Amino acid sequence: MKIYTKVGDGGDTFLFGGGKVRKDHPRVNAYGDIDELNSVLGWAAALAQDPEIQDAIGFIQKELFILGADLATPPEARPPKEVPRIGASQITRLEKRIDALSRDLPPLTHFILPGGSALGAALHLARAVCRRSERVLVPLMGSDKSVRDAQIYINRLSDYLFVLARWTNQKAGVQDTLWLPEESVHNRRKL
Repeated sequence: MKIYTKVGDGGDTFLFGGGKVRKDHPRVNAYGDIDELNSVLGWAAALAQDPEIQDAIGFIQKELFILGADLATPPEARPPKEVPRIGASQITRLEKRIDALSRDLPPLTHFILPGGSALGAALHLARAVCRRSERVLVPLMGSDKSVRDAQIYINRLSDYLFVLARWTNQKAGVQDTLWLPEESVHNRRKL
């Protein structure tokens, strides 16, 4: 299979199962952000030395491929084979993983600054891309109610990535950096 199509690029692309749309279509923006998120998670996985953490990231990357295919396939499309969809079972699995990781973490009493270990920082970046992905889904939800489960999944995924970033930092012996508003005001006065 060749990577190029030789049909040029007039700013259009094909959806899975038929249909041609502009590359700035909400559906294309949605699965494009999912692709970016998956790439950031690939970087995080490359930083991870621990097989348990690699697995925690890898299972999400596989589900993001499902989500990308889901978003690239409008409900009215007739793809050559059935396209799996993100649904309640994936959402529930994320919630259980969030709960399991959270049990090992001290409760949050302040906002925290993204960062910590290199892996923790990469996971915080993935969380921010995930939050953007959720915002990009909103216009698509206006015209396609079938993406509601995708939006819920992405919302839970951002929570999972936040908790996973904290958990990996803790496992690396790196404390969360608390954001303390009074310190921000004090530092601003020094400038």
